[in-house]
Amino acid sequence: MRLKIIAGNWKMNKTNLEANELVRGLVSSLGDVDHPRVVLCPPFTALSEVAKMIKGGPFFLGAQNMYFKESGAYTGEIAPSMLLTIGVSYVILGHSERREYFFESDDIVNAKVKLALKTGLIPIVCVGEKLGDREKGKTEEVVGNQLDGSLQDLNSEEMKKTVIAYEPVWAIGTGKTATPEQAQEVHVFIRNRLKEAHGAVADTISILYGGSVNDENASSLLKQADIDGALVGGASLKVDQFTKIVKSA
Repeated sequence: MRLKIIAGNWKMNKTNLEANELVRGLVSSLGDVDHPRVVLCPPFTALSEVAKMIKGGPFFLGAQNMYFKESGAYTGEIAPSMLLTIGVSYVILGHSERREYFFESDDIVNAKVKLALKTGLIPIVCVGEKLGDREKGKTEEVVGNQLDGSLQDLNSEEMKKTVIAYEPVWAIGTGKTATPEQAQEVHVFIRNRLKEAHGAVADTISILYGGSVNDENASSLLKQADIDGALVGGASLKVDQFTKIVKSA
């Protein structure tokens, strides 16, 4: 049975004080939830604060990014060891905003994924097409190429420790959401693509949906057979909305 995961990507939001307030609310409303797995991904500056608040509870801590080197003269970057020492378990890699605004290629994402796995972090690897790609019927081509490039040279044991997130770029922060049927169709494509490379292991890999997930559409999305959870953006910043999403899984 695949692990259900609801991950909240706070993006560039919440000071430490604001993070404290948000997590106190989440602990109060979700502190006894052990299914699905809940992963909180605050900005780097709030990771230590959140780590202290969720210690001993059911939540897992995730980072929004990391560098592909273990240490060195890389001003402004974060090494995986820095994340591990404060209790981070998951790391989001290849998010569409990283690919678009910071020009991260599949090769860069692949290097990060390999280092995350080597050091013991669980990568949440993001793939997804832009609106123009979908309108031209290139969804499978784009998503397939991102999968192949971002997961290049990973063996089946490494894939067992990897999470995939399908996030159509046209549905991120736009208020538009792929219909449950559209999302399921791409999730099936992703799983079949993984089966081509890794066989039955593909059936054990959690594939999340991300793209304007909220408390109103989460239930219908999460009922789909191949949607194993959600990567939630804006709604993860609101206790009531995120709580409803988690409880709908």
